[in-house]
Amino acid sequence: MHTSVISYRYDRRDIQAGILHIGVGNFHRAHQEFYTHQVLESPDQRHWGICGVALLPSDETLVGKLTQQKGEYSLTVCGREGQDQVYVMGSLIEVIWGVSDPEAVLNKMADEAIHILTLTITEGGYNLDKATQAFNFEHEGVKHDLAFPTQPQTVFGFVAEGLRRRKAAGHQGLTILSCDNLQHNGHTTRKAFLSFIEAQDASLAEWVKSHVTFPSSMVDRITPVTLPEDVQRLNARSGLNDQVPVYCEDFSQWVIEDNFVGGRPAWERAGVEFTEDVSAYETMKLSLLNASHTLLSYPAFLAGYRKVDDAMHDPVFVQFVQNFMDRDVTPYVPAPGNTNLELYKQTLVERFANRSVSDQLSRLCFDGISKFPVYILPNLAHMIRDQKDLTRLAFLFASYRHYLKYKTDDSGEAFAIAEPWLTSEDERVIASEDPVEFLALSAFQSLNLESVKDFVGPYRAFAKRIQGEGVKVTLDSILH
Repeated sequence: MHTSVISYRYDRRDIQAGILHIGVGNFHRAHQEFYTHQVLESPDQRHWGICGVALLPSDETLVGKLTQQKGEYSLTVCGREGQDQVYVMGSLIEVIWGVSDPEAVLNKMADEAIHILTLTITEGGYNLDKATQAFNFEHEGVKHDLAFPTQPQTVFGFVAEGLRRRKAAGHQGLTILSCDNLQHNGHTTRKAFLSFIEAQDASLAEWVKSHVTFPSSMVDRITPVTLPEDVQRLNARSGLNDQVPVYCEDFSQWVIEDNFVGGRPAWERAGVEFTEDVSAYETMKLSLLNASHTLLSYPAFLAGYRKVDDAMHDPVFVQFVQNFMDRDVTPYVPAPGNTNLELYKQTLVERFANRSVSDQLSRLCFDGISKFPVYILPNLAHMIRDQKDLTRLAFLFASYRHYLKYKTDDSGEAFAIAEPWLTSEDERVIASEDPVEFLALSAFQSLNLESVKDFVGPYRAFAKRIQGEGVKVTLDSILH
């Protein structure tokens, strides 16, 4: 069965790169590229093409395939009613791998035609301490970049050297726009990059303060990892021979603080909402979508599910997520703008259950150390203060401990965990036989959970019961 393929109508030879993007992964190619691709259809927007930059050794294969295809790839947008649309994307007009050609990256950052630098470097990529939120100067790559400014290895070193060249050439500043799932991501980005630049080059830091803006943005579109079997499946349906196809859900949202120092694309023509304050939208999305993903991920994985949609066709998990959204989150989430919160929550449940965007639970489980402080702890702090029922969150923490400590699910199947930011102290508290010691994990330290009696009681009971009877039986007991 072939799906209709919609190609771009602009001549890519007429497109100039005005945006440099770091982190050319699936989410970026399903989200920011898609908005930009639509805007490029307008003749007055042809100077807003995207130059993609990858800085990690692990990016080599992706960059090679994208380069072979001259930056073109296909995006399959999967409808909740089973209707899919395939777009051939033309907005990515250049791709540079910083590992093999760092000079090309630096010169591009200094290029006068580039007005916006966008980022998808993951929640953990901003290198801020989980508990104190201070920039981590002990990172090996950061130490290297402070010592050798012209030979950068990290995103911070690259951006600092690129901006230094820009300043030396007398060019105007840039807008640095984070597209990562972080609360107040503009503030976080400014803090991370300025902390590094101040330590490396005080005069450049002064220039950045007056020439670079860091708007906040809220991004939303579920985009699974594309597995080798997905590549075959997507190409069979589209009739294309794309080495790096992407697929995503039909829902998409992007809300941006309108604070651009050197102009911006007319993204509003493609549905972007511009606002003076993104925070209410961020709170809603992080507290409902991202927190629900985290809440679902570890228990569902331990129950034997591997796909989000499979778990969300199990009434037990649907009820668990809905109770969490209604009882634990909604009292603390003001609806922004004209948002209908009940409709938003109902749509979330439909999106999670969308069979055509079968997202991997392992992707949601990845890097919980970075996710808990952003998605779970802020709301939990309010709940502790107001003496709310902590049952569902105590169960989540017990599930996360079991996932990290035992690495086997309810049926005894072993799995590998992916937690790139675990410290040696984290490893120690995970290994402890006393479940309460786990509450000293670096990700949780801001809340001092060990001293919250209303949390420790149910948490300890859940940890014991999950170990003895499994996560599914334990969850059933919560719901009934």
